[in-house]
Amino acid sequence: MQTQTIRESDKQLQEAVFRHLEWEPEVVSTDLHVAAKDGIVTLTGFVHTYAEKFAVEKAAKSVYGVKAVANDIEVKPGTNRSDPEIARDVVHAMQVNVAVPDEKIKVTARGGFLTLEGTVEWQYQRRAAENCARNVAGVRGVTNLVEVKPKMAAVSPNEIRSRIEEALKRSAEVDARRITVSAHDGTVNLYGNVRSWFEREEAERVAWAAPGVAQVVDHITVVP
Repeated sequence: MQTQTIRESDKQLQEAVFRHLEWEPEVVSTDLHVAAKDGIVTLTGFVHTYAEKFAVEKAAKSVYGVKAVANDIEVKPGTNRSDPEIARDVVHAMQVNVAVPDEKIKVTARGGFLTLEGTVEWQYQRRAAENCARNVAGVRGVTNLVEVKPKMAAVSPNEIRSRIEEALKRSAEVDARRITVSAHDGTVNLYGNVRSWFEREEAERVAWAAPGVAQVVDHITVVP
């Protein structure tokens, strides 16, 4: 009876994710497949842009009951573009984005797969650079190796931890009582459990916003 219940739960989660993908306007591919087992969702199939692949993963993670997502979707661009063309457009996209310190980031393209390297002062800048790369036509994948190196005066680990804890308490989307924060040498570790993947990512985003943070290691588990 227990095995049958688990299988039924997997089937319901699979159906919920699939229906949510149909609901999202950013997801247009009809060549997608969803599998679910014990809360772990595996996505396979084909899309025409890397931006859509990211949108599919984001949509799947937003479904209640999803603990983790394995994104094995392949990007098959509708048009053939050379690596120099793709790299040029990514560089231009970063140049016109005020959130990206483009002079600090190097772009390498090979077979439609991009690698971003360099250093920035804040995580939001690192994320903005990746967003620029993701939305360029012809991109098949992005590896973000950009490092966050805060340049402001050193902030003590206790101050970093207390600021993050206060911010988590202010957040309407995170139950701060379920999360423990530790900090050491600019690295923040998050522990605990949350009810959804969205809440987990929000907790991580809050941690990254604290001054002096160079790395966030997220150990939070999703327990619906």
